[in-house]
Amino acid sequence: MYIVAIAWLYVVFMMSITEQSAIAGIATFLLYGIIPLTIVLYLMGTPQRKRNRQNMKKLAAARKEDLEHDSSVKRESPSEPEDRHPS
Repeated sequence: MYIVAIAWLYVVFMMSITEQSAIAGIATFLLYGIIPLTIVLYLMGTPQRKRNRQNMKKLAAARKEDLEHDSSVKRESPSEPEDRHPS
C-alpha cells in the first residue's frame, strides 16, 4: 500500500517541479498529491483501526474478568493465622 503512495508522490513531485512558478508547483503538490493521498490512506486504514479498537475492547474485558476472578479467589481462600512463627 505504501509503495503506491510513494510512487504517486514521486509522480506529483515531478509534475510540480515542471510548473512555471513556485506557487503553482506548491499548489500542484498539495492539491494533486498530499491532500488526496491523506484522504485515501485514511480511508484505507479504517478497517485496521476498527480491528484495533475491537481488540482493545476484548483485552479490556479480559483484564476486567481476570481481576474479578483473582479477587473472588482471594476472598474464597481460607485465611491463615498471622502468628505462625515458631517460638
